[in-house]
Amino acid sequence: MPHRSVVSWTAMVSGYSRNGRPREALELFALMCASGVRPNQFTYGSVASACSASGCVRSGEQVHACVAKGRFAGDMFVQSALMDMHLRCGSVGDARRLFTEMERKDVVSWNALLRGFVERGHCSDALGLLSSMLRQEMLPDHFTFGSALKACGAVSVLGNVELIHTCIIKLGYWGEKVVIGSLIDAYVKCRSMSSARVIYDSICEPDLVSSTALISGYSMDRNHTEDAMELFCNIHRGGLRIDGVLLSSLLGLCANAASLSLGTQIHAYMCKKQPMGDVALDNALVDMYAKAGEFSDARRAFDEMPHRNVVSWTSLITAYGKNGFGGDAMSLFDRMLEDGVKPNDVTFLSLLSACGHSGLMSRGMEYFTSMMSKYGIDPRAEHYSSAIDLLGRGGQLEEAWKLVQNMDIEPNSSMLGAMLGACKAYGNMPLGETAAKNLFSIAPESSVNYAVLANMYAESNLWEDARSTRKLMAETSSGKEAGCSII
Repeated sequence: MPHRSVVSWTAMVSGYSRNGRPREALELFALMCASGVRPNQFTYGSVASACSASGCVRSGEQVHACVAKGRFAGDMFVQSALMDMHLRCGSVGDARRLFTEMERKDVVSWNALLRGFVERGHCSDALGLLSSMLRQEMLPDHFTFGSALKACGAVSVLGNVELIHTCIIKLGYWGEKVVIGSLIDAYVKCRSMSSARVIYDSICEPDLVSSTALISGYSMDRNHTEDAMELFCNIHRGGLRIDGVLLSSLLGLCANAASLSLGTQIHAYMCKKQPMGDVALDNALVDMYAKAGEFSDARRAFDEMPHRNVVSWTSLITAYGKNGFGGDAMSLFDRMLEDGVKPNDVTFLSLLSACGHSGLMSRGMEYFTSMMSKYGIDPRAEHYSSAIDLLGRGGQLEEAWKLVQNMDIEPNSSMLGAMLGACKAYGNMPLGETAAKNLFSIAPESSVNYAVLANMYAESNLWEDARSTRKLMAETSSGKEAGCSII
């Protein structure tokens, strides 16, 4: 083109940005500015999207500076695009500040900030923003309610869901399928399955989103196995398309309820109807067989997977470790590395647990060290608890206590409980007393810690100390819960 206008440049920038090539969009925008063509509001919108997609915070700041100097600083469309860019790049404070500075705000602006808060985990802020929006008499739309209901589900406050439910009815959004699906999902996450089912049954034509949301809720509670299967059969008979997400939820239910017969039926349905290659669905199948104790079937399902990710490997490693097959878990980990799959923090947690159940202390501590030194993974409280338990089981009580003292985080009741249990097993009274006293300050209501220390005193014939510890337990703790049986 001998002459390129702002429309030509913007069309190219927008095309690159929309088709997953943000770097080229940013390079083209730089060429546009260098050639002397002044961007318009649509150019800035497209380049802000490119900054979001590439995660380039510095480029985003430069674009924002260009906007601030030009004539589109107060343009509502550009401001909303910049706000969305800051949120997607993780700059929540910048987005909030830009929103506050906006002279005019439309529902798109409010929705952009609300959605960004939810995606970044600021769910309480999102619900506060919705309240401000209503106070300023800005009418929400179905996108507003979708984001707000996600926030309600994340904080699990049923009252908030019921208030938004009322607003949806009053403002006439009851017919929106997206809103209904989000409402069912929010009730499910607040564990109000009866309300979720009432809404689902009121829908004339339930879609895949609402059906999957309800079945996902049933999958969290083994008492709803029959409800989930009844719903699945209704969906199947109604001719509704069944996808991998719905089948994964059903397999999760089978895994939690240890229902092998139901799981094998779903596996048979997958073989007949579902195309191969859905990694998440295949992972759910492996997990279901593993939790049912069918390791040969779990391994067969794993070996038949055309594609495996870190979750696939970790699921099987976890299953082997929990059932005492530490050697198999480690062999599988070696194969995982040979296949070029990088382990994550959950993989190492499973390996530490596997080594603990199989008495492989040295190997487990090697994994704990390599997790930090070789893979750059910072240990969480669960990793420290497993490592302390591992050293304690191996009789390395001094090393375990050094780990407790040198951790970057404050020791919790799980770590100190593992330490106290190991001290009792090996009869180390001084360390046991120290661990117990720390436990009393962290969890004074837990009777088990007092009981363990009292038993240690009794085994050492320190009867007066045992008596005083049990007296302290009676005065401080909530008491030991009575056992019961369903037989």
